Amino acid sequence: MSPSTATLWRRRRFRFPPGKLNEGYPPPEPLTSRSFCYNYSNRMALNTQFSIATHIMASLGYVSGAEVNSALIAGSVNTSSSFVRRTLAKLSKAGLVETATGRNGACWLARPARDISLLEIYRAVGAPKAFAIHQYAVERKCTVSCNIKSALSRVLDETQKALEKRLSRISLAQVISNLDRK
Repeated sequence: MSPSTATLWRRRRFRFPPGKLNEGYPPPEPLTSRSFCYNYSNRMALNTQFSIATHIMASLGYVSGAEVNSALIAGSVNTSSSFVRRTLAKLSKAGLVETATGRNGACWLARPARDISLLEIYRAVGAPKAFAIHQYAVERKCTVSCNIKSALSRVLDETQKALEKRLSRISLAQVISNLDRK
């Protein structure tokens, strides 16, 4: 967020009553449309492990059976060969790829792309859950703050299960077949 955007955003956010500005929380009154609790951050960590692993797997599947080295894959992903090798190690441990080490090292899919689900890739790299609940301290004077984590937990668990169920139905071959489409 640029400084000018951050400044504009700060001007629009909740205004504390006089004398409460430095306490860091809204006044202890019932929640209405004019009073609410919040913590915010203008930076959000993105985790790309799954998309990078899928990119690597699609690269291997696209060349259908050819042996490919990590430098070639790194060029496709636009990252370092060592990062690709670390990801390949996770995929290999999960039985999704096979590797040959050494100077002429190479890797290839351990099974046909149609037999590899995106869920297997997702789990192989240990990608985090799709959504996470913030770890900010609970503000005891705020009903929402005290209860939001348990309320969201149930919803997000259901959402995660739905995501994993959907990933289990999509094969790597389906992703590869979409590569030539524009």
